[in-house]
Amino acid sequence: MTTESVAGEIVKAHGPHGYSHDKESHLKRLRRIEGQIRGLQRMVEEDVYCIDILTQVSASTKGLQSFALQLLEEHLRHCVAAAAVGGGPEIDEKVAEATAAIARLLRT
Repeated sequence: MTTESVAGEIVKAHGPHGYSHDKESHLKRLRRIEGQIRGLQRMVEEDVYCIDILTQVSASTKGLQSFALQLLEEHLRHCVAAAAVGGGPEIDEKVAEATAAIARLLRT
């Protein structure tokens, strides 16, 4: 297993990952969310009414939350399940990672 630093965090870089089978769909979804964020920037530049901007923020947030939940499910089905089948201490690590990810999602 190799690691790399991304935005100051150590990230495990190995694959294939649970999301790999549906990568294009995920990228399409993220591009749509990116478009929503650009739309927010335009709305602020154009002095759009506050409530309309907040409505768009809510839609963007829900899109990211939905993406995160799908990614978490794929992680559980692929990475955690593979560790469970393999046995050994890796299962504890995978469960701890998933638990920490869920905790981060709940704080947002």
